[in-house]
Amino acid sequence: MSLLTNTSSTVRLGGGRRGLRGHVAGLSPVDVSGINRDELERRLIEMGFIEGARIELLHEGPFGRDPIAVRVDDTTVALRRRDANLVIVTVQEG
Repeated sequence: MSLLTNTSSTVRLGGGRRGLRGHVAGLSPVDVSGINRDELERRLIEMGFIEGARIELLHEGPFGRDPIAVRVDDTTVALRRRDANLVIVTVQEG
């Protein structure tokens, strides 16, 4: 009998590296400075960071790898890593 192993793990988008691919698992609260958490969550949802959306981390900035460019379904957006930490991504492996 052959078993296909399809494992998945979750990571915060802000901690990801270039080439990360997966799907949005949800938004999780973290401490962010400078903007109201509810406001940031609303903005992320408006940009397409909704459960099930396809994610690919395309580019990292030259200084401290910030900001990042992310493809969300068919849209490309730039985010600060601290803001991207609200996005939980399910990474498919195998």
